[in-house]
Amino acid sequence: MKQFTKGFFLGSLATIGALASGVFAFHKSVIEPIEQEEERFDQNRRQANRKNRSAHQL
Repeated sequence: MKQFTKGFFLGSLATIGALASGVFAFHKSVIEPIEQEEERFDQNRRQANRKNRSAHQL
């Protein structure tokens, strides 16, 4: 019974580690590029608004 408990906990730990690394890799490869692209769009929009306002000052 001792070997079973030891194996069960080791297997559970390995499974949790694999899930955590999968989530981390998904975040780095999918979520982070989307966030960077949105940030770039926001910066471009802010810059365009500043240029628009400064061009139309009286």
